Amino acid sequence: MKAMILAAGLGTRLRPLTNDRPKAMVRIQGIPLLEIVIRRLQFFGIHEFIINTHHFADQITDFLKDKDNFGATIHISHEAKKPLETGGALKKAATYFADGAPFLLCNTDILTTLDFYQFFKYHQKSKAIATLATRQRSTSRYLIFDEKNILSGWTNIKTGELKMARPIVGQLQLRAFSGLHVIDPKLFQYFGKKNRFSIIDTYLTAATKSVIKCYPDKESIWLDVGKTPAIEAAGKLVGQVLKNNIVNMFRD
Repeated sequence: MKAMILAAGLGTRLRPLTNDRPKAMVRIQGIPLLEIVIRRLQFFGIHEFIINTHHFADQITDFLKDKDNFGATIHISHEAKKPLETGGALKKAATYFADGAPFLLCNTDILTTLDFYQFFKYHQKSKAIATLATRQRSTSRYLIFDEKNILSGWTNIKTGELKMARPIVGQLQLRAFSGLHVIDPKLFQYFGKKNRFSIIDTYLTAATKSVIKCYPDKESIWLDVGKTPAIEAAGKLVGQVLKNNIVNMFRD
């Protein structure tokens, strides 16, 4: 199984920490976010990665070289002019998934104890074109699923914006997206002509004809460290992750 790690963001919400480094190289307890993500994925047997870069890209490539790619196969998809957002980043890197096998897509600023093995196993059983990890948490934007956990729409409860992809079957569920995806390359057929776009728009387009499932994550610890106030909490989370049977993976 392969994984794509999104590391091209400007990290504006983490300034001044990102004034001289990419968000992926912000350190939690001395460990770069990118390293935390790579080692967690390796723990679950993933050893081939595609990493997109833009902001201070040379720091990421130099770091990986210094770490000998953590013994993994790592490809770089560089977005030279500007970050392409999640959808555009995936479109640019699509050739890396020519084998047609499902892959994991994740952000460097999401720390979680999610069991990726169970997540992938759930996707395989569902036979969906994509499976999205979600949680019950407060946010302004929600994905809308039906009672069978099938994606049906999206809404912004602050603005009242609503986008529906299919009729609701039974009782609807508003779920907050966790930024973790398992994707079948068949999703690529729903990419449009644009090179920079939101993956959510692609999901809503695909949901009109294909099944996209929700993976209800109720047990894992999850934290978005994309904002400076979250850094202190992230330190505590990494401490728990280190104790979660993978402490040796964080040691040189």
